[in-house]
Amino acid sequence: MKIALGSDHAGFRLKEEVAEMLKEMGHEPLNLGTFSDESVDYPDFAVKVAEAVLDGQAGAGILVCGTGLGMAMSANKVPGIRAAAVSDTFSARAAREHNDANVLCIGARVVGSGLARDIVTAFVSSSFLGGRHARRVAKMTAIEKRFGEVR
Repeated sequence: MKIALGSDHAGFRLKEEVAEMLKEMGHEPLNLGTFSDESVDYPDFAVKVAEAVLDGQAGAGILVCGTGLGMAMSANKVPGIRAAAVSDTFSARAAREHNDANVLCIGARVVGSGLARDIVTAFVSSSFLGGRHARRVAKMTAIEKRFGEVR
């Protein structure tokens, strides 16, 4: 699967490691920046990854900042994106299986390389279960439609 990647300066190094992890797993990373550890604004990269997912350039996205929180908040402003800030494997798997998350957000200052590998593996190896969960995802989409347009 092609997976869009983005980070701010705080997440740059871990994002680069995630790109290598994805290659090892047989996925194709689409690196949308940032490309150094010089200070940048995380919302800019959250939008780039969100657009790549929505436009079909990537099947999913991964965003990395200091905590994962700012990236998740920014990405979730984009209708059609369901971004989950995750710091454990159970949540990564549940975000995909139960919430149909299409963007994973992780914090470089929260998780190290080893845990990041486990989280990424859990996220990309899981898929939406549908069933009773589909009703709940449909309700999230209804909220988006009520407050803004869904692509």
